[in-house]
Amino acid sequence: MASPQNILLYLPPDQERQVNEIFDALEARGFPRQRQTPHISITFSQSMAPAAVEHAAQTLPGVIPAEFQRVGTVVFGTRGKQTVAWLLETGQPMWQVAREISALNPDHHRVEWIPHLTMGSRIPREMVPEYIASLDEVTPRRFKHVCAHRAGFWMPTTRQYRALAGPHE
Repeated sequence: MASPQNILLYLPPDQERQVNEIFDALEARGFPRQRQTPHISITFSQSMAPAAVEHAAQTLPGVIPAEFQRVGTVVFGTRGKQTVAWLLETGQPMWQVAREISALNPDHHRVEWIPHLTMGSRIPREMVPEYIASLDEVTPRRFKHVCAHRAGFWMPTTRQYRALAGPHE
């Protein structure tokens, strides 16, 4: 199956650098290398509905930049490889826009948007407890907030990116 298309929120360069330093520290401890660009997913689909992308382009500029607070760690997945993520909370305006965009996605699988920042993708199930403990150890205590300073529509199969809000980097 091809990688899905995504509507994503991206961190400013300094916060992206901090997350990549955490990835480096985890790799130095023997965990799988994380290569993804740090991001917060709004929704994904094998073939995103144009209406979802257009609604994102119309509404995201009104809520970006958006502040998020780290409130915990979550694990997604039920198979041998799992995803470890920071659970995030944000304000009602961003929350509402994300729910509206997700509702227009034909492959929408969740009733509620779960804002999160993936900190470990494809982690073997047996490594997850140690991964979470190490993530806690290498994450600076002061790193409690992240900012979504831009948004975009990413189509990995064609490597096309469309800026939707914020600086067009």
